Amino acid sequence: MQKLSIQWPGENFLLQNEPARRLYFDVAKDLPIIDYHCHLSPEEIATNKQFANLTEIWLKGDHYKWRAMRALGIAEELITGAASDEEKFKAWASIAPRTVRNPLFHWSTMELANPFGIYEFLNSKTADSIYRHCNDLLNTDAFRTQALIRNRKVEMVGTTDDPCDDLRYHQAFTKPEADFKVLPSFRPDPVLNVNNQAAWLSYIEKLETVSGQSIHELDDLLTVLDNRIDYFHANGCRVADLGLVQLPDLTQLKDKKQVEQDFRLLLATKNYQVQAPDALSGFILLHLCRSYHAKGWVQQFHLGAIRNLNTRLLRKLGADAGVDSIGDDQQAMRLARFLDALDQTDQLAKTILYNLNPALNEVFASMAGNFMDGKTIGKIQFGSGWWFLDQLDGMEKQLNALSHIGLLSSFIGMTTDSRSFLSYSRHEYFRRLLCNLIGTDIKKGLLPNDLNWMGGIVADICYHNAKAYFEKP
Repeated sequence: MQKLSIQWPGENFLLQNEPARRLYFDVAKDLPIIDYHCHLSPEEIATNKQFANLTEIWLKGDHYKWRAMRALGIAEELITGAASDEEKFKAWASIAPRTVRNPLFHWSTMELANPFGIYEFLNSKTADSIYRHCNDLLNTDAFRTQALIRNRKVEMVGTTDDPCDDLRYHQAFTKPEADFKVLPSFRPDPVLNVNNQAAWLSYIEKLETVSGQSIHELDDLLTVLDNRIDYFHANGCRVADLGLVQLPDLTQLKDKKQVEQDFRLLLATKNYQVQAPDALSGFILLHLCRSYHAKGWVQQFHLGAIRNLNTRLLRKLGADAGVDSIGDDQQAMRLARFLDALDQTDQLAKTILYNLNPALNEVFASMAGNFMDGKTIGKIQFGSGWWFLDQLDGMEKQLNALSHIGLLSSFIGMTTDSRSFLSYSRHEYFRRLLCNLIGTDIKKGLLPNDLNWMGGIVADICYHNAKAYFEKP
């Protein structure tokens, strides 16, 4: 494929001054990646999957692109329906030029450039040649899943896994000669979903089947969960994750007897409405978090997403169909009470707080500083911009809030939070904007023009801080 005479994005993309360019090319560009939170498939990694075509690796499951296509009048048949993969790709190509100023425009251009070496803009005219070129590459061993990970110098892939998972694919990939790690993360969201009795009961049955233990009392559930934590730990897990609109309101939690009664009635009474749902879910979650601390794990809280808001598409496609939004629920006091409850008994694990509402960046940044322990560098992290905020403006706002209220130098940097093997471009994107942020401050005289000093901080944020955070108990 012939490249444009003027390539875009060029090598200086996002790097608007000389200090920024030196920080990126001399320091950040070639550092390894610790991708501590993603949604990549362990099966696809362990089996070293070869993708059939560009649609399968690039569009399947990508609700960012689905949302854009719906907004531009593309029929669902060409998004998630029965249309052929080539038809779906051409539908995406037809609207790609109209995504300007949406992060999809940057991400898509960067993903075509690396790893595919394409510097043409995707549109209806270039769709055929781009599709053929990428499919030819995807038919080679250099574009299987493991090679794509190695190409980006990824040292650790942190997948997101249900507590009932047998982790067979993690086990299959655990080899002494492996040059990167694939480690599970414990994600117990369903066990906290006490407001949906049918889904919750189904999940309790699943836990019983996997564990071989009956669950009749609250303590039975806690024992089963602890056993699953032990199993995950034995298989390399050192991270737990959770996605909630808000943390449970612990003011509802009065005593264990009340919680135990709600638990029994939820198990035994059809259409039972839990009297104090935050008390029950909060009690379970506090127990889990204390178990994480005992294991020396890191816990992550992804807060603020409201999900599955379009009933029509939920019924047709199920969850994760691209119909979720930023919530406007208050976070501060629930978050403070929860972290404090663990801190009071010295059972607060290393914690990463992810905020989805940009109006609350300063709230999260200031909250993290309340629970440092004076022993662990950056113990409580204000996590990187995620989901709707893992783009230029969202990440810059997160970095600025962290810098102004906390300490940028101890930040553990970016993670993909993605289902796509092409999303490692997001680390490059983050590193470029970080270097530009610091480089611009140097240019303005706000930071010293000492590239060894500033470069050391950039290297820590991009790699060394995360490596130390997840390796040390």
